[in-house]
Order: sequence, then structure tokens, then C-alpha cells
Amino acid sequence: QVQLVESGGGLVQPGGSLRLSCTASGSSISIYAMGWYRQAPGKQRELVARLLSDGTTDVADFAKGRFIISRDNAKNTVALQMISLKSEDTAVYYCNARYIRVPKDYEYWGQGTQVTVSS
Repeated sequence: QVQLVESGGGLVQPGGSLRLSCTASGSSISIYAMGWYRQAPGKQRELVARLLSDGTTDVADFAKGRFIISRDNAKNTVALQMISLKSEDTAVYYCNARYIRVPKDYEYWGQGTQVTVSS
């Protein structure tokens, strides 16, 4: 069992920056794929960026060049550095941990942190 707690959300002006953090407890995240997802009002949850246990990254097109995901397995944390924020980045951002060991699929979500980009 993994518990995930996000922090760092808030209100930022267009063009600004934010750094989201996700702290995990209950288990080491070293074997998990760690990711950030977001969900805007009226829209489906979507992948922002994901960092696999082998270091491979998977970044959504809208995030490329603006968002950077990083992990610190020793501290059991994952971060999302966001720059050049736009109004369309407004959403609740969720931390995700996933480990697949067939036939089991272990997946955990944080409670989310609100990011609002507005002047």
C-alpha cells in the first residue's frame, strides 16, 4: 500500500511557474512508475508526465518543453516543475504510482492539488 500526498499547488499568473511535490509513504517508490495526471472541470483525467523505474520518461505533448518530472527514490518523492504556465493548465493535479506484476496491477492516487493559472 502506498499513500501519496501532493503539495505545491496554488494560484499563479500566466507565464509563471510552480513546483508540485508528491510524498509517498507506506512503501518505497523505487519499483513504481510515478506520474502526474491532471483533470480540468468537465474533462477527463489526462497524463501530464510519467517517470518509470528505469528512468524512462513519458511526457504529454502539451507539457514538453514546459514541465519536467523528477523523482528522488531516497526521499520517496516525485516532483513536477512547471514553467510558462497557461490558463489551460488550470486543473487538479494528481500524483500516481503504479506497479504491474502480472497478473496484479498496483495503482495508487493522491488526493490532488489545485493549480489555477489566472491573472
